[in-house]
Parts: sequence; structure tokens; C-alpha cells
Amino acid sequence: SVNKQPIVDNVFTIVSKAKQAIAEYGNDAVVNATIGSLYGEDGKLVALDTVYDSLKNLDNRSMAAYAASFTGNPDFKEQVYDWVLNGNSQLKHEVIATPGGTGAVDMTVSYCLDPGQTLVLPSLAWGSYNLMAQMNNLKTVKYDLFEEDHFNLNSFKKACLSAMEVQDRLVVIINDPCHNPSGYSLSKEEWNEVIAFLNECSKTHSVVLLNDIAYIDFSYQQEKAKEYMNCFDSISDNVVVVIAFSLSKSMTSYGLRCGAAIILAQKEQAVQEVKIVFEKNARATWSNINNGAMNMFVDVMKNHKEKYNEERNQYVSLLKERSDIFVQEAKEVGLKHYPYKEGFFVTLSMDNETRDKYHQALMDQHIYTVKVNNGIRVAVCSLSVDKVKGLAKRMKDIYDQVQ
Repeated sequence: SVNKQPIVDNVFTIVSKAKQAIAEYGNDAVVNATIGSLYGEDGKLVALDTVYDSLKNLDNRSMAAYAASFTGNPDFKEQVYDWVLNGNSQLKHEVIATPGGTGAVDMTVSYCLDPGQTLVLPSLAWGSYNLMAQMNNLKTVKYDLFEEDHFNLNSFKKACLSAMEVQDRLVVIINDPCHNPSGYSLSKEEWNEVIAFLNECSKTHSVVLLNDIAYIDFSYQQEKAKEYMNCFDSISDNVVVVIAFSLSKSMTSYGLRCGAAIILAQKEQAVQEVKIVFEKNARATWSNINNGAMNMFVDVMKNHKEKYNEERNQYVSLLKERSDIFVQEAKEVGLKHYPYKEGFFVTLSMDNETRDKYHQALMDQHIYTVKVNNGIRVAVCSLSVDKVKGLAKRMKDIYDQVQ
């Protein structure tokens, strides 16, 4: 039966409250830390020139046309694979174009489990994972992401084992690197431990690991951030990895709705089995992916990669500058947050009861943030350096008042 509860998008509700406050009290008086997109120091959305110069130079018909195939254009799929894996994989693979990273995640969730089965998720996560599970009539079991300042492997194992008790397959989501909303990235060692455990699970269950890499191209490690993917080479024959890649973040093209699902496995047959169902799903659900966006990506990768990297890396440095200030100041004043390494968000840690009171107290002081499970998400991606300076102290003072 379909879930009849109306959808409440808390992010957009708070965003509109923040906009209202800016209109009423002026931009300087308001800290809008709600927006999960990259903004420049000018307070405007970043739209990389390299990307949009390429898009605007396309022939009109290139933007108007259907893609060559409902699975995406061959040159797009090739460029996505090369860009994402960057030579870090020897596995058999296929690529399916999707409407944003979201399309890749949803396709995996809806295909790889049957209604009534259980999906393994982190307890601190992008809210849409839960919604996708709901819409596909799936149950969820959640693992705690952290044990002190590192990945909670024990909790991860427990969640997987409890799902395996009731079904013949295991589907897990790991959003990494630059986890949304904590900003954590697993170490190579942590990834190796995860893969070793999933290989154990695969002796009795078929396993699908969905690695959501939406923010990877804003990792502070840049090319090194992709090196962990070579640990996928040691997956067993009964494990399939699906990587969900998003042009929204990598190309600052949120509204163009383009991404890809990259299917990896030891054996060609395993890849083909998943590919066939993904193909049908794509045909039946969205039919075609934005041709202009795909052609733009190919053009940037083939003809403007150096310029694109240079331009994007200026914003990676800016993001690092902002997060360094916030994390350092939070440390100085004792404002608690989940382990942060890199990425768009820093998330303060607290129980949900405190969170609700605190969230309101922040809004009373014109500081707008987003509530997540056991935390408050601060989007450093959209705050100017000036707005970040001193913010941790203000937030700590308000926190002390609600205690």
C-alpha cells in the first residue's frame, strides 16, 4: 500500500524562512546556513564558467535531441567511467546515465530489494534514502556512523547481520567520501575492513554495496580521494558495487539532472544481470537523460579538463578555508560536532530533544540551519568566509542557553 503521508521538505521550509528574514532584517543580520549548494563569496550560486561556456556553445539541436540511447550516450558513459574510477579499478563494469545521483540511488534501492525487505542505511544520512525505502515498501535497519572519531565498523556489521537474518540478500548504502551531512570520509583501512566484511557476508548472501559519491569532486584530497576505489578490486564474485555519481555537485549543474550509476563486479555476467534490469528501469521510469548535459560533460572532459579542474579547485580551496575556520573555532569554544574531514557540511551532535529547542533558539537569533537525526547541519558550502568567522562562538553561546 502506498504511503499517504504528505511529504514535508524541512530544508525548503527553513530556506524560505531564512529568505523572509533576509528581506525583513537585511543580509548582514542573517546567517543562512541551510543551502546545500556551493555559493561564492558574493552570496550567489556558483555556476562554473567552464561548464556553462561549454553548454552554451553546444548546437541548439544537441540540447534538443534525445540521447543516443535510454542508457545514456556511449561517449558520456566512457568519460564518466574514466573520470570517476581514474584508473583505480580492474573490475568488469557498465555505466547507465541517470537523472542526477538521485536516479542512480533510487534505481539501486528499487531494483536490488523486493518489497518488504530491509535496506541498510547510516542513521545520520541524506533524508531521501529513507523516503526511497518508504516508496518501495522497504524496511530499514540503521548503523551508527561513528564510534568516537572514526567509522563504527561494529555497528555497521550488526546492522548488516540483522538484515541478513530475515532475507537472502544484503543491500547497504555508504555515502563517502565527504559524507552528507557530517563531512566524514572513510580511511583506506576502514574501506578495506568494510570490503572484507562484505566478502564474508557474500558467502551466504548476495551483496550490493551502493557507494554514493555525490560530493567526491569537492574532496580536499582531489585525485587521491578516488584511490580507495581500488579496494573494490578485492570484492568476491557474489558482491556487486554500484557507484552513484552526480553531475549536480561535480559540474555545479543541480538543475540539469544528470548523473550515472556505475556497476562493478568481478564477473561480466554479474554486471550484465544488474545492467539489464537497470536498463529496463531507466526506460520505464525516465526514458531519456538530458542530452545537452551529457554532451557538455564530454566536451569539458575532452577539451577543457585542465581549465575545469583549475576553476573547480579554487572553490575547493574556498570550501576548505571556510570549514577550517568553523572547525577550528568550534574546537576553541567547545562546540561539539561529528568527525569532520571535508565537504559541504559540518553537523553539530546532540540528542533530538535538545536539537529541536536549539534549532528554534538559533532561528530566534537569525541563524538558520537544518535539523538532521541527532544533529544540526551547518552548510559551510553556502556561507561566506566573513559569515563563518565567529559563527561557532555565537552558536555555542546559544547552545549553552538552551541547556
